[in-house]
Amino acid sequence: MAEGGQLQEVQTISVLHEMLQQSFNLFHTECSFAALDPSLLQQLRIGLHEQMEDFHACLGQVMGEEASALGRMGPTLALKRYFHGIHVYLKEKEYSEGAWEIVKVEMMRALSSSSSLYKRLKKMDGDLNSP
Repeated sequence: MAEGGQLQEVQTISVLHEMLQQSFNLFHTECSFAALDPSLLQQLRIGLHEQMEDFHACLGQVMGEEASALGRMGPTLALKRYFHGIHVYLKEKEYSEGAWEIVKVEMMRALSSSSSLYKRLKKMDGDLNSP
């Protein structure tokens, strides 16, 4: 793979990993447990954790130590700001059920987009040694 293509692949994997990490953090708060169905929340947490581990391994295989630097710039930083905004919104709305419903819809959209991105990445580059 060309160096530019590899950088794009690493950035994509880094962004997807960050999306999963931030989603996991969001749904791993005490407030989420109080507002959401506990059994579905647990399934979501387990699924997000497993996917994060897969992406972490994939990121390490593709780029190694240099990949961690991507977490401090570009799209990954924008993603961190996005999730910070979600946390601020929930806090402003006092973690109400209505606020969590809006966040759930937003997260479904975001996770669906990241799933589509991952499928395109796999199609472009082959298997990426994923599960």
